[in-house]
Amino acid sequence: METMAMFVGVIALICILGFFNEKVTKLTYEIALMLFSSILGILVLAGTALFSGTTIGNVLKDVQGFDIHDFLMHGVLCFMLFAGSCHMKLKDFKQQARQVTVLALVCTLLGAAFYGLLIYGAGMLFGLNLTLPVCLMFGSIIAPTDPIAATGILSKFGLPKKTSFLIQGESLFNDGIGVALFVCFSGMVSASSSSQQEGFVGVMLREILGALVVGVVVTVLCFLMFRFCKHAYLKIFISLLTVSLSYVLCEMLHFSGAIASVICGILFSELRSRFSEFEEEKHAEIFDSFWETLDVFLNSVLYVLLGLSFVSIMRMEYVLLLSATAILANLIARSASLSLSTLVIGKIPDNFSRFGFVTLLTWGGLRGGLSVALAMSTKDMLPEKTYFIILGCTYAVVFFTTVVQGLTMKPVYNRISRKRAA
Repeated sequence: METMAMFVGVIALICILGFFNEKVTKLTYEIALMLFSSILGILVLAGTALFSGTTIGNVLKDVQGFDIHDFLMHGVLCFMLFAGSCHMKLKDFKQQARQVTVLALVCTLLGAAFYGLLIYGAGMLFGLNLTLPVCLMFGSIIAPTDPIAATGILSKFGLPKKTSFLIQGESLFNDGIGVALFVCFSGMVSASSSSQQEGFVGVMLREILGALVVGVVVTVLCFLMFRFCKHAYLKIFISLLTVSLSYVLCEMLHFSGAIASVICGILFSELRSRFSEFEEEKHAEIFDSFWETLDVFLNSVLYVLLGLSFVSIMRMEYVLLLSATAILANLIARSASLSLSTLVIGKIPDNFSRFGFVTLLTWGGLRGGLSVALAMSTKDMLPEKTYFIILGCTYAVVFFTTVVQGLTMKPVYNRISRKRAA
């Protein structure tokens, strides 16, 4: 009953906040949900204190403490990644394979290292007891850009095709790199994980290559049913089976379920285009409409939950100072890693200057639920004070990149475009 009540409450918030935004504020949909949910989260925090010990207070406390890690990593992440990638074309990826690989691999590695070193230096300056492995683990949490934010927010700003594909491609593939880094550094922090002995290269190869094999094999086998199936809704059920089975197998085998989900989406899209003569036009429309609707719905739920739980930042000491430090360190680390990555990326797409390209991708490097979920997973391996610093700073970066950078992305892009035209 509590789960159903929570579900009803979240759906009600999505509808009410969405309707208010449509009629009054007219902000980008996902940004509005997170912004207004954050404001509501502050009111929930006040209500929890006001009604402490009562039934209302207990309900508000449950809302505030929702486990985003379990919801995302053990629930809906695979479907969100599949929905975001099932419309990407393999031929587009082939054309920009070098750029996507450099951004997903090199930029994420450098970003994690730069961010970790900056936070380590800030910790020494502020007298915080943060070890270098903890700071590098924090860097691996912040470094990957969020595919959900990239596809949900940035796709609405009319970016050039190649640049838009590059941003989405980077955000879809750098999750696996970030998770591999997180596994390595968290193993160093706990000093008991086998990943410490295995090393980053071993973890990365296992996570990525294993996910690639599982994603391809499962997709090809399931697509055989999909191709010869005549029922439109059964085709959708087969696609759901494809991505969920791939994700579960990867989690059981300690591969990257996120990478496998992206592989499933891209390969499914490619196979559908190659065998389009076997798919009726009406069935194709139903399939696309389902995944688009599911994507928007799950995005909406995630942004509302992120906003409601944003008050977790209040548990961090020196909240304003550390939040500002985390945000500034993220911008510096992202900009520096992109600047170095552009030296080996090859041709800059869409005739952007190198400076304009770095500026655009720095400001477009949004963070989201994956970073928060990884931060929450460190609770059992860190002292309480350190855990709340990691969680609070992660929320600060996610909120700033989603709301502030998301709201100002279009004018930043327009300014860069005018300089490019000049």
